[in-house]
Amino acid sequence: MKKILIAEDNDSNYMLMTYILKNRFELSRACNGQEAVELAATGNPDLVLMDIQMPVMDGLEATRQIKARHPQLPVIALTANAFEADRMKALEAGCSEFLTKPVNADLCVRTIQKLIL
Repeated sequence: MKKILIAEDNDSNYMLMTYILKNRFELSRACNGQEAVELAATGNPDLVLMDIQMPVMDGLEATRQIKARHPQLPVIALTANAFEADRMKALEAGCSEFLTKPVNADLCVRTIQKLIL
């Protein structure tokens, strides 16, 4: 089963993502950007779902650090910031895709499958 690291500090957002993904993927959680960087290095995920606004280290910096160490690891930005400028910042940081909250479950699953299946 493919492993997904969900970097999300908000419990209700994390619970929604687990509801959407739990029967399809093995899931782990990082509650801030620094944890995401550490778990990407030690947990061998196949993909990272990255919230952008998180404590300790934001998702953009976490993505930069993850991609510097693991350039082939897909990172999907998952954020409430839906402006084109936000999308461009995420892609420039190294995100493979950009999804907005509230997340569309079908689009989320299709995007993940496109990247890792």
